[in-house]
Amino acid sequence: MAKVILSLEGSVIREMNLEKERVTIGRKPQNDIQIENLAVSSEHARIITILNDSFLEDLGSTNGTLVNGNPIKKHILQNNDVIEIGKYILKYVSDPSAGQTSAEDFERTMVLRMPNAAQRTAAPERTDTMTRMVAEPPARAAAAPPPAAAGGQQAHIQILSGPGVGRELALIKNLTTLGKPGVQVAVITKRPQGYFITHVEGVNYPILNGATLDAQAHALKNHDLVEIAGVKMEFFFK
Repeated sequence: MAKVILSLEGSVIREMNLEKERVTIGRKPQNDIQIENLAVSSEHARIITILNDSFLEDLGSTNGTLVNGNPIKKHILQNNDVIEIGKYILKYVSDPSAGQTSAEDFERTMVLRMPNAAQRTAAPERTDTMTRMVAEPPARAAAAPPPAAAGGQQAHIQILSGPGVGRELALIKNLTTLGKPGVQVAVITKRPQGYFITHVEGVNYPILNGATLDAQAHALKNHDLVEIAGVKMEFFFK
C-alpha cells in the first residue's frame, strides 16, 4: 500500500497510508492531512488513489504545489516523488512490486469535444501531466491489440452525442481517462471484479444511467449510459 511521509526541515511529523480513495491536504481541520501554516491554503491539494496508482491534484492553492521541484496542477505520483507544500515535504512511497502504472501504461484516451461552443470555451487547455496524457496518447498503447475480457468479450466505449458521435474506443489497459481537461475528467479502471468509473476532476460529477455519481468508484454494467463533460456514451462488451 502506498503512503505519504510528512516532514518539516528533515523531521518526520506523520506517516499516512493512502487507504482512502481521496485524501485531502490543507490548513483546515477537516482535511485528512492538516498542515497548520499560513503558506498552506485551506484546501490545498488532494491525492486520488485508484488501484495501485495515485494522482496528486492542486486545488487552486495560493502558493502552488511542487513535485520534484516542478509546479503541477495534476500529476501521476511515482515511487519516491517529493511533494512540496509551503515549507513542508510529503514523500510518496509505493511498493514497486504492486505494479504501479506509468504514463505509457495508460489506455488510449478519448478527449471528449464539448457539444457546443459555449462549453468548448468554458476552460482553457492545461499543460500539466494529465492533460498531456489525454491529448497525446502513447503510440505503443494505440498499436497494442485489445486483450480479450472474461468470456471472450472486450469492453468498449462508444460516443452517442456531440461531434465525435459514433466513435468507439476499446478499453485495452487498466486505466482509461475520459473527458475534457480543466472541465471534467473521469477514469475507468479494470479490476478483477469488473470495470469501475471514478470522478477525477471537475465541479460536476459523471452521470450514470441518468443519476449523478458521487466521489466513490461505481461498477459499470453492459450497456450502461455515461455522461462526461456534456457528452453521452455507452459502455458495452462485444
